[in-house]
Amino acid sequence: MTDRPPLPPFTRESAAQKVQAAEDAWNTRDPHKVSLAYSPDSVWRNRGTFVTGRAGIAEFLTRKWEREREYALRKDLWAFDGNRIAVRFQYECRGADGQWWRSYGNELWEFDEHGLMARREASINDVRIEEEERRIHGPRPESERGNTFPVR
Repeated sequence: MTDRPPLPPFTRESAAQKVQAAEDAWNTRDPHKVSLAYSPDSVWRNRGTFVTGRAGIAEFLTRKWEREREYALRKDLWAFDGNRIAVRFQYECRGADGQWWRSYGNELWEFDEHGLMARREASINDVRIEEEERRIHGPRPESERGNTFPVR
């Protein structure tokens, strides 16, 4: 098994690195690339959907990004301890009908000794927005890294 640094136990700095790496990967909208950050037997709860394993994660993300067009995400470190990290996030996307959405959520992550995420639980709420209300336009610019994203 190949290590995926940073490895637990996390410090504030290494937890923040893990969060930014996840944000960067998800903003590629590449299901295979994203799935490699998870253990082969990773267990997910995403809203009311339960997924197990990398193949299941890649399938889930493929369907997600087919529906959620122009997806752009921001994640912020909320807390960490040992091999666990709590994250709050926001993303924006456009549905097939053209309606824009901002989704707010919290994730609980648990990592194995190789730095792969073995467990992910996500709770997410969606808010309709108008296109002119958008705040997230593509990946986070370098100048904004490390900054907390406002609630509204």
